[in-house]
Amino acid sequence: MSLGWKVTIKIAVALGVIAALVFLPAGTSRYWEGWAFLCVWFLPGIFVFLYFYKHDPELVRRRMQSKEKVKEQKAIMSLAYVTFFVAFLIPGLDFRFGWTRKWGGVPLWLKVMSLALVLAGSLLSYWVMNVNRYAARTIQVESGQKVISTGPYKWVRHPMYSAIALMMLFTAPALGSYVALPFFALVLPVLAMRLRNEESVLCRELPGYSEYRKGTPYRLVPYIW
Repeated sequence: MSLGWKVTIKIAVALGVIAALVFLPAGTSRYWEGWAFLCVWFLPGIFVFLYFYKHDPELVRRRMQSKEKVKEQKAIMSLAYVTFFVAFLIPGLDFRFGWTRKWGGVPLWLKVMSLALVLAGSLLSYWVMNVNRYAARTIQVESGQKVISTGPYKWVRHPMYSAIALMMLFTAPALGSYVALPFFALVLPVLAMRLRNEESVLCRELPGYSEYRKGTPYRLVPYIW
């Protein structure tokens, strides 16, 4: 199967899964927050992957990999998938049963701002891929790979995780749910576990990474952590 077909199927499956997690618990398709979220989450990604497919297919192949090689990462990612799955069920259930509406609901301005920040996180992740063409989905160090210290890597050592954290924190209000926020927040400690294990791999296998850590002290958020 060609790379183009693999990407097409991957995007279609991801879209179908997220749509099912959002709309099936809601019990209706008349959930505009869900449609807006899907547009913000997927439409920019489709155009970006078309760009990289044309200009850097090797990066697309790296992003298609999902099988972890590091033992600890396999357990961490299993936990991440479970957390992700449960979190995405809550907003639809909240919409169906009106839990957040009992507290006055999420105001429109906050929904729109949250959608904008989810989009910002998505765009940050694409900036990371453009700066670091070795930004694979799995933890690995390839032959010829070098330390990247430009772009977002100038500010934090793991900007891809910063992008994911931003998206996860604002997904709940973007979908009109306060109840879902603690569930999406559970992704943060999982990211921290993955990050710490990844750093041990990079220090061991990527030349120059230990020196880069000294010059860039922050992992996820500048001046905080």
